[in-house]
Amino acid sequence: MTKTASSFINGAWVEGTGASASRFNPAAPDETVTTYRQAGSPELEQAIQAAAAAAPAWDGLGILARGRILSTAAALIRERAEDIARAMTAEHGKTLAESRMEVEASADTFDYHAGSARNPVGTEYPSSHPDERILTVRRPLGIVGVITPWNFPLQIPAWKIAPALLHGNTVVWKSASHTPGVSVLLMEILAAAGVPAGVANLLLGPGPLGSELVSHPMVAGVTFTGSVPVGHHIRSIVCGRGAKLQMELGGHNATLVLPDADVELAASSAVNAAMGSTGQKCTATRRIILVGDGHEDFLARLKETVSALVLGPGMDPAVQIGPVVSGSARDEITSAISQAVAEGADILAQATVPAGGGHYVPPTVLTGPASMTICREEVFGPVVTVLRAATLDGAIELANSTDFGLTAAVFTSDERAARRCVTHLDAGLVKINAPSTGSELHAPFGGMKDSTFAGPREQNSAVAAAFFTHEKTAYLRLAPEKA
Repeated sequence: MTKTASSFINGAWVEGTGASASRFNPAAPDETVTTYRQAGSPELEQAIQAAAAAAPAWDGLGILARGRILSTAAALIRERAEDIARAMTAEHGKTLAESRMEVEASADTFDYHAGSARNPVGTEYPSSHPDERILTVRRPLGIVGVITPWNFPLQIPAWKIAPALLHGNTVVWKSASHTPGVSVLLMEILAAAGVPAGVANLLLGPGPLGSELVSHPMVAGVTFTGSVPVGHHIRSIVCGRGAKLQMELGGHNATLVLPDADVELAASSAVNAAMGSTGQKCTATRRIILVGDGHEDFLARLKETVSALVLGPGMDPAVQIGPVVSGSARDEITSAISQAVAEGADILAQATVPAGGGHYVPPTVLTGPASMTICREEVFGPVVTVLRAATLDGAIELANSTDFGLTAAVFTSDERAARRCVTHLDAGLVKINAPSTGSELHAPFGGMKDSTFAGPREQNSAVAAAFFTHEKTAYLRLAPEKA
């Protein structure tokens, strides 16, 4: 059944003035899931003005009251979990199990930031004057522009919107074009939870609308997750006008397997990290680096596991890997595999693609030289390349040889080797004996090099407070006592 979506501005659903757009089921491309009219410049300006008008009352409500609203939103997400998960699978293509996990993680995110409303606020410093107190005070930025990708259409918006709202900001959110229905469901929940009109606004619009959003002089902060080229474009705009910026970009993550690794753990983790969510994660493993000679048991287990993966529509409970998000994504990934083979790669393992329609890409394991293009450029799909390094130092150097630096995984029972990897790998997250994917929402999340911006991380409550507020210092000196 096709659903109609709209932008949400100042507490009302608003049909855009732009072109008509449709979202199709990637497992059955002839099936239209969602239709909508794209928002344009007029809707953007309406949303900005609504956010500005709503800001004083939302700030004045107080952080505890805002936290209670976020807690209600978390409860409503759980109430509607199955509807959201099915909408996500229909639009995105990921398996229903993966969608359900994302919905629960998103509810946890709202709960976490709701709870942090009771964290201590500010710091007191000693003063050289006996009748004076020096305190730090946090104040909201104002309007925050939020731009999110399609690969986690609920969880990444939750990472950004929940802390922005908690700290008294108003939000204008330009969501991903591939997942409009999921965005609408989140806005319905925020409104039902008690977020006042104008505080949270949604724009369903094309990519260029994001440039307009981040360029707007009334937008005090921008938080973005997406590709490196778009991130660099946004950085030039936002930093050029002196607004605050938080960005998480792409990754080309390495998994290092040392000779003493637990073979079963390393192989299953590498497959999950490379192929889970059809490889459409910025934290997915793109390269597996085998340290030293041998590793025949690991390669055999890797080949067996990948070859047996079951592809199909995400709604089918027997399916392990769904389609990629679009036909253009499928073509880009298969082209990258063909280019790698032309550059000297061998296909070690490949799963079987189901017959019929659907944007399916076979999960593929390649072997070949590190000079291949696929070993440097991010391919956003279920493809991983196995490389070799004679020593641990050589493996670390190879892992660091890209422009990215988001995550890395290391499998070893040698604590000294693990510590060396944590110290010397160019990655914002280094995981020992665990997949390169996944993180805890109370721990800071972010990368290095082209995977990030040299600014605040995400998720952790202290990090969120640092980005979504301005810190002021107040010198409170008593007036002299009257005689």
